[in-house]
Amino acid sequence: MKKHYTNNIVKTQNFVKTQNFVSLLFTGLIFFLVSCNMHMENEFTSKLPNDITRTWIGPEYWANPLQDWQLKDGQIECVVSGGFRNVFLLTHEISSQEGDFSMSVNAKNLNPNIDTLNEGWIGFEIGIRGEFDDYRDNAIRGRGFPLGITTNGWLFIGKIDSIQKPIPNISLDNIIIEIEAIQQDDGNYSIKMVVVVVETQNLASPQSPVQTQDNITRENIPAAWIEGGIALMCHSGILKEFPDETKTNEYPGWGTSRGTQRKGNVNFGFSDWNISGKKITIHKERTFGPILFTQYTLSKGILKMTAQMPPIGNKDGQAVDLQTKAGIHWKTISQVPIDPISRTATFRIEDWDASKNISYRLAYQLYAEDNKLKECYFEGCIRKEPLYKEEFVVAGFTGNNDLGFPNNDIVESVKYHDPDLLFFSGDQIYEGVGDYDAQRTPLDKACLDYLRKWYLYGWAYTDLMRDRPTIAIPDDHDVYHGNIWGAGGIATPEGLRGGHAQDMGGYKMPAVWVNMVQRTQTAHLPDPFDPTPVSQDIGVYYTDLNYAGISFAIIEDRKFKSAPKPLLPEADIYNGWAQNKTYDELTYSDVEEAVLLGQRQLDFLENWSADWSDNTWMKVVLSQTIFANVATLPETESYSDAIVPKLRIMEKGEYPPNDIPVADFDANSWPQTGRNKALKAIRKSFAFHIAGDQHLGSTIQYGVDDWYDAAYAFCVPAISNVWPRRWYPNIEGQNRAADAPKYTGDFADGFGNKISVFAVSNPIFTGQKPSRLYDRATGYGIVRFNRNTRDITIECWPRQAHPATDAQYPGWPITIKQEDNYLKNATLFLPEISITGLDNPVIQLIDEVNNKIIYTIRINGSSYQPKVIKEGFYSIKIGEPGTEKEKTLDHILAGKKENLEAIEVVFE
Repeated sequence: MKKHYTNNIVKTQNFVKTQNFVSLLFTGLIFFLVSCNMHMENEFTSKLPNDITRTWIGPEYWANPLQDWQLKDGQIECVVSGGFRNVFLLTHEISSQEGDFSMSVNAKNLNPNIDTLNEGWIGFEIGIRGEFDDYRDNAIRGRGFPLGITTNGWLFIGKIDSIQKPIPNISLDNIIIEIEAIQQDDGNYSIKMVVVVVETQNLASPQSPVQTQDNITRENIPAAWIEGGIALMCHSGILKEFPDETKTNEYPGWGTSRGTQRKGNVNFGFSDWNISGKKITIHKERTFGPILFTQYTLSKGILKMTAQMPPIGNKDGQAVDLQTKAGIHWKTISQVPIDPISRTATFRIEDWDASKNISYRLAYQLYAEDNKLKECYFEGCIRKEPLYKEEFVVAGFTGNNDLGFPNNDIVESVKYHDPDLLFFSGDQIYEGVGDYDAQRTPLDKACLDYLRKWYLYGWAYTDLMRDRPTIAIPDDHDVYHGNIWGAGGIATPEGLRGGHAQDMGGYKMPAVWVNMVQRTQTAHLPDPFDPTPVSQDIGVYYTDLNYAGISFAIIEDRKFKSAPKPLLPEADIYNGWAQNKTYDELTYSDVEEAVLLGQRQLDFLENWSADWSDNTWMKVVLSQTIFANVATLPETESYSDAIVPKLRIMEKGEYPPNDIPVADFDANSWPQTGRNKALKAIRKSFAFHIAGDQHLGSTIQYGVDDWYDAAYAFCVPAISNVWPRRWYPNIEGQNRAADAPKYTGDFADGFGNKISVFAVSNPIFTGQKPSRLYDRATGYGIVRFNRNTRDITIECWPRQAHPATDAQYPGWPITIKQEDNYLKNATLFLPEISITGLDNPVIQLIDEVNNKIIYTIRINGSSYQPKVIKEGFYSIKIGEPGTEKEKTLDHILAGKKENLEAIEVVFE
């Protein structure tokens, strides 16, 4: 650094030597100040408040894992010993530019009982990189080049047995670790590490600590090994976990697994972390927090927004302000407290002006350096409601595992589509996200464990969510289940573990924890239709969202669902699969009293299907999963999907010979009676269904009494697919389109339900790396609703495809009509109705035998001919519900279309 700046000063002096002396001095002074600023820009010093304790360290840091670290009195402390505990620095990294660098940190042993005989180490990891070329991936799963000292006193640089040096009888109670990296003429690096032992027993001068030191140097370190992220390390474990150093273009640790279990007693506190040098680059824009991300919805003039916060301390602000601009100034319109468990602040603003874009700012006071409150902000925009936009676009996601995190490819592609609404259908997190497994006890640590995983979701998608409505609903993995049958919110039986517990129904985690999960994901949704909690006082969130003339029914298809094992003991169900190989799911599995959605949600759907107020012109159901089991397995393996990860990915055009439809009780094709009740309620509004969970993109149409007599459904593909299912039935589908794959057409699924399959994104070998990401049919869904034509266009996109240039999965796009969602093959009609004096009125058809609503729809235009399934007399309501402009036609007889005379209805 010094040589670098001296050379530049000489150049400046040569440039100005013909100028007068005053000008020379002035120029030199200015350059000196600029040079000093450049030097400071490349420096980092940990500046933390020294009189607060909190779990979250600060916006410049990412701790792995969150709950095992804390900030205490200015010191970054690893409070739980384990493998690969580290704190990644977000704002600085070692770049690829030439130059030297140095760093140092003070480390203090927090555990007087540390076992120096067992292996562990503290120090730095540098050159940290992940698989996906993003600093966030580096922070979560990156590996790097280790430098430090073991708990039994060995200094090392790189692989533990490459360059090492013992320090006999060293005390680790208070040490300083210093690193100096000097670039050599050949571009490689010489790294010297010095460990200074700070002792306070100086009798001559008790206030001045005595320092002893030792050092180690390693030469010829390739630059590529050390370029990347930087982290503090506090590791307990066997140091043989370091890989062999056999490559020169990268450090061989990158991309390898880590032993991260909690173990040992290696607990240290770190302070005075300093980094400087020409090779260091700064990225202030990479801070994360204290306002981490937002989610919002806008419905019926009510704005609801949730701000997600980190685990703060008692000296930090305890509330968040929502501000909008009044002229050139920001004005606070609401302040809400931060929930102490979910760390959320949820705003509810009535009478929101949805006619224009409104910029917003969240304000929060963080207790920061110099022990002072610092005002922090997060900005976004509440988009105006697109009431008159011709095409409304929904982006759908599921299965947000962290392979591929932070999913820049998907984020950029979705930005290209510029959707009006985002729908995350579940599994926003998985138990293994970010390594370190899932911590289920004690409660406070379990909450932090979930939040750490949940924060990755926001970290990936915040740029999409900050300025458009977002719907997120939790599924099984969000609540640490492989599968879940909520059974009305009960607790799983005590004394059972794993699949045995969840098969009996209910929630394994405590109710307060489940409510915490729901608060983070759903608190910003419109108010629940009926907020009465279920068992254990677990809250509900099923509701409707009306936005831009589209009414979305958001339902919970797991919480109320019955568990199959207690109802079907002879099936011997484990993890949702009948282990009794002689059991016939088609014949015996349906149980009439078994629940899928439950009566409360069925009543909600009946109410919702009939309500077309607020100029609603389209109905859409959003749920966790589809009401069908679109999956096959080899016939000999059809009693469990444990084989799924082992199945070979097919080459393009290849077709396995002996797959059959399977009966997975996790799918909402069971219970069949409950499934059909739900579909009969949904089809009354010609609603389209969007869901996820199945790890396999598909577009199907449900059948209840016959094929094609219920809604179309789109199961979006998984973002990152840990369980790559497939649909290759060994029989050809009936009524399939010409030249369509034989896995399309009309089928019965594994439970005997009628389904018509139009497209499936079966996994195929792509040749792209990593194969475990790109060969598993990953991606996202787009659904386009056309206001003028009432067309619905379904798009299924591979995550590696750019929508401007690349193709969708085979079989897509698919375009249907709104009215295809019910009575597609009806042969009976009522007279055509011609309406004057009212545009696009609502028409409701009622069966006069039982006075039940058959369907309700807002027509597109001024004439409509109702379709029906059976003969008989019907009443027809026409008009605008809730106003004086509504008329009823009674005793209208159904018949053949050609035999009916039109009816005119006039509104004055």
